[in-house]
Amino acid sequence: MVDAIISPLLEQLTSTAVEEAKEQVRLVTGVGKEVKKLTSSLRVIEAVLHDAEKRQVKEETVRLWLDQLRDACYDMEDVLGEWNTARLKLQIDGVDDHENDALVPKKKVCSFFPTASCFACKPLVLRRDIALKIKEINETLDDIAKQKDMFGFVVNVTNERADQRVPSISSIDESEIFGREKEKNELVDRLLCEGSKEQKGPCIISLVGMGGIGKTTLAQFAYNNGDVERNFEKRTWVCVSEPFDEFRIARAIIESLTPGSAKDLVEFQSLMQHIQECVAGKKFLLVLDDVWNEDYYKWEPFYKCLKNSLHGSKILITTRKETVARIMGSTHVISVNVLSEMECWSVFQSLAFFGKSMQERENLEKIGREIVGKCKGLPLAAKTIASLLRSKNTEKEWQNILESEIWELEAIEKGLLAPLLLSYKELPSKVKRCFSYCAVFPKDYEIRKHKLIELWMAQGYLSEKGAKEMEDIGEEYFNILASRSFFQDFKKDDDGEISTCKMHDVVHDSAQYLCSNECSTIEIHGGEESAMSSFGEKKIHHLLLILSRGASVPISIWVNVKGLRGLRSLLVESNDYSWFSEVLPQLFEKFTCLRALKLEVRERLFQIDENFIKEIPTNIENLIHLKYLSLCGQKKIEKLPEMLCELYNLERLNVSGCYNLRELPQGIGKLRKLMYLDNDDTWFLRYLPVGIGELISLRRVREFVVGGGYGRACSLGSLKKLNLLRRCWISGLGGVSDAGEARRAELEKKKYLVELGLYFGHSRDGDEEQAGRRENEEDEDERLLEALGPPPNLKKLVIDEYRGRRNVVPKNWIISLTNLRVLRLRWCINCEHLPPLGKLPSLEDLYIAGMKSVKRVGNEFLGVESDMDGSSVIAFPKLKKLTFYIMEELEEWDLGTAIKEEIIIMPRLSSLTIWSCRKLKALPDHLLQKTTLQELYICLTDSFVFLGKTIFYSVAEQKLGDGRGACFFNLFYIYIFSNL
Repeated sequence: MVDAIISPLLEQLTSTAVEEAKEQVRLVTGVGKEVKKLTSSLRVIEAVLHDAEKRQVKEETVRLWLDQLRDACYDMEDVLGEWNTARLKLQIDGVDDHENDALVPKKKVCSFFPTASCFACKPLVLRRDIALKIKEINETLDDIAKQKDMFGFVVNVTNERADQRVPSISSIDESEIFGREKEKNELVDRLLCEGSKEQKGPCIISLVGMGGIGKTTLAQFAYNNGDVERNFEKRTWVCVSEPFDEFRIARAIIESLTPGSAKDLVEFQSLMQHIQECVAGKKFLLVLDDVWNEDYYKWEPFYKCLKNSLHGSKILITTRKETVARIMGSTHVISVNVLSEMECWSVFQSLAFFGKSMQERENLEKIGREIVGKCKGLPLAAKTIASLLRSKNTEKEWQNILESEIWELEAIEKGLLAPLLLSYKELPSKVKRCFSYCAVFPKDYEIRKHKLIELWMAQGYLSEKGAKEMEDIGEEYFNILASRSFFQDFKKDDDGEISTCKMHDVVHDSAQYLCSNECSTIEIHGGEESAMSSFGEKKIHHLLLILSRGASVPISIWVNVKGLRGLRSLLVESNDYSWFSEVLPQLFEKFTCLRALKLEVRERLFQIDENFIKEIPTNIENLIHLKYLSLCGQKKIEKLPEMLCELYNLERLNVSGCYNLRELPQGIGKLRKLMYLDNDDTWFLRYLPVGIGELISLRRVREFVVGGGYGRACSLGSLKKLNLLRRCWISGLGGVSDAGEARRAELEKKKYLVELGLYFGHSRDGDEEQAGRRENEEDEDERLLEALGPPPNLKKLVIDEYRGRRNVVPKNWIISLTNLRVLRLRWCINCEHLPPLGKLPSLEDLYIAGMKSVKRVGNEFLGVESDMDGSSVIAFPKLKKLTFYIMEELEEWDLGTAIKEEIIIMPRLSSLTIWSCRKLKALPDHLLQKTTLQELYICLTDSFVFLGKTIFYSVAEQKLGDGRGACFFNLFYIYIFSNL
C-alpha cells in the first residue's frame, strides 16, 4: 500500500514548491535543496516498490522495511500539510512579522475578517520548524534507501501498473447459490425438525468450513427460506466475529427481539435477564454468524437464558473450527465442503464472462478453467478472481493472472485468499488506500457509501481530475471495489443507487493485513476501558470508537497511549458524551494529525441533555490538518468557537441535528476550502455570517439562512460568488423584500446547481418580530420568485410556504427547467391554480401538498394544446410518480377537454397517491385505466363516490374484499385507507 502514498506525496511536494516560488512567499528559506533531495530519494524508492509489495507477503523483513517507509511518508504528509496551511494563512490573513526573517510575504494581504491567533503565529512553526522537519525526514529516508539495497529489489522499468484506470463496471447482485443442494436440504430439514421431547433448551446446529467456503451464504438461504420463516415466531441474526464480545452480542439479540429496549441496560446480568424474558414461551431461531470463541464459560450464560424458549427453538452457528461447534454443544454439525469443479465453474463464468461476446468466451474458456482449478472449490475465491477478470478481455491478461506467483502462497498469513491478493494487486494505487481504509469498520458493519466516500476525501485519497468532482472520483473507486467483489450485501435507495454495503469477514481480514493493522475498531460497553491501553506501541492511524450508554474512556488513557499520537481518523459513535467535556481539550492538544473527527450521537431521540457535548474547546485550532468535522446530533451546542475558523483545511462541517445551535463563527469566511456545510435540523440557527459569501469552494449548503442577524447576516446577494454550488436550500425568504437582492444572487449563472430549495418562511427565533413583516406578502413573494433566475441544469426543486396567489413556478422557470426531474410544491396556501407543469419535459416525480386554495385541477395543469394540424402532443411525457397530499379544498380533477383533443397525458405514470383530499369527488378515469400504473395509494373518504368503480375497472374487475387493506394484482399495489 506504500506505493499508494508515495505517488500523491511526490505530486504534493512538486506542487507545493512550485506554488511557493510562484507567489514569492519565502515562508521556508533554504529548503529548496532539501526538497529536491527528498524528491530524488522517493523516486528511487518508488522504482522498487512493485517488487517490494509482492515480496512482503513472504518476507517479514521486507514488510518491516515497508512499514518504516510508510511511517516516513506519513510524517512527510504532515509536514507538507503544515507548510501549505501556513501559506494559506498568509494569503487569507496577511502577516507582517519583522522578527522572523524566514517569513517575508511579498505584500501584506488585507483580510475582511477579524484576525485570530492560530498555529501559524507560534514561532516554532512559523520560523524554521518546517525546514528542520524536512531535513530530519530526509535523513530517515536516506537510511531507508540504504536498507533497500540489502534486499536486491528488482527495479520496475515499465510503468504499466502505475494507476492505469480500471473500467468502472456496475456491480452485479449475484445472489444465486450454485450447488449445495445436499447442504441446503439438510439444513432446512434440521431447522424444521421439532426434535426430541427430551431435548432441554434449543437445539444447536453448526455449519463448519474454512473461510470463503460459503457458510454465511448457506445460513442466509436457510434464514430467509419461506418454510423456516413460518416455523419460528422470532428470528434473530447476530454477526459475532472476534473478539466474542458478550455485551455487544447480548444487545444485538435484544434489539432484534424488542427494538429500543436495550439502551437502558448496562449490567450484563440485566441483559441476560431481559433475553430470558423475551424468549420465554416463544419458538425462536437465533443465528450466530462467524463464531471463533473456544471458551465455554463465555457462551454458557447465553445458553442458560435461552433455555426458557419453546420446544423446537434452534440456534444456528457458522464457524471455521469444529472445536467451536463442539464446545458450544452442537447437536448437529454440517460440514460445508468445497464446491465441485463444475459448481465452481458456474460461479466463475457467471461473473467473468458477463458482457463478453461468444467469441471472447470461447477464446478464454480454456485459461478460465485452469484458473478455476486453482480456486480449489472456494466460492469466494472463484467470485473474487472472476470479478477481477470481468474487466480483462485478452488472452494475455488472463494468462498473466494464471501464471502469477501469488497462487503459490498456499498458506498466507491469517488465511488470506490468493485471489483477494491478486485482485488487490491489480487495483490502481489510489484505490488500494481506499480499500485498506475500510478495515476501520468492524466485521459485519453496514457501511454507508456516501459516508465512506466523505472519509476517503478527508484522508486525501481522492483528487479532482479536470471537471470531475472528488465525490465523482470516490463513486468511481467504490464501483471498482464493488465490481471486484470486495463489497457485498448491497442495499439500494429509491433511485436504484447503492446506499450501503458490507465486507465479507475474509475480505475484512485482508484489509487489516494489507494496512498493517493501522485501522482499528473498539467497542466499549462499560468497565472495559483498558481495551484502549492495549495498543501499546502499535501505531494506529484510524480508529472507530463505539461506546454504549455509561461507557467512557478516561483522560489518562488518551494521554498515555503512544500508539494514538499519529491518529488521522477518530470516529466516535456514542449515545453518551457526558465524559467528553474533560477529554476534548486533551484530544485537541495531542491528536494534531487528525484529518477526520466524528463525534456523532448514535440515537438522537430520548437522550437526556446531560449526555451531549455542550461546547467545543477553543484549542480545536490545533487540528490544523482537519478536513472533516461532524458534530451531528449534538443538540446542546449553541455556539461554535471563533477558533474553528483557524482550520484552514476544513472541507466538510456537519452540524445537522444541533437543534440549539444559534450562530456560526463570524470568521467563517476564512474557511476557503470548505465545500460542504450540512446544517439541516438546526432549528434555532438565525442566520449565516456574511463571510459565507467568500467561500467560493462551497458545493452544498443544507440551509442557506438569510436575514435574522442584521449587519452580521448574509443576504441573498451573498450567493453571487458561490458558482460551484451543487445543492442549496435557501430559507428565510419570507423576510426578504428587495427583489434586487434576489437578482444579485445570480442563480441563473449557477450551471452546476442541480438541487435547490426555496423556503419562504420567516427568520427564526423571533427576529421577524423585530425586523417587521412585509406589508404585502403575496405580491412580495411573487416579485421575489420571478427575480430569482432559474439555474439552467436544475434536477430537483422544492418551493415551500410561497404566499403568492399565482406563478408558484414562474413562466420563465418552466421554459428553462428542461432537466428538472423532481418537483415539490408544499404549503403554498394562497395559490389558486396549479402552474402548467405538463410542459416540463424531464419531470419524473411531482409532489403537491397543502395548497388549500386550489379547488379545481383542469387543462391548465397540462400546459399544452393540440397542434393546429390535429396531431397529438404529450403532457408530462416522463412523469412516473404523482402525489396530491392534504389538498383540503380540491373538489374536481377534470381533464375531459384535453382527452377529447387527443392530448396524451402522463404516458409513463406508475405511481399515484391521493392522500387527505377530503372534498375530491372523482379521479380522471383514464389515469386509473393506464397499463403503466403499478401503485395506487388512496385515502378514502365518504365524498369519494366514484372510487370503487374506477378501481374495479383498473384491476380487471378483481374484488377488493373489505377495501381496508392492501391488495396485490400482478404488478398492481393498491392501498386503501378508509375513515368510514
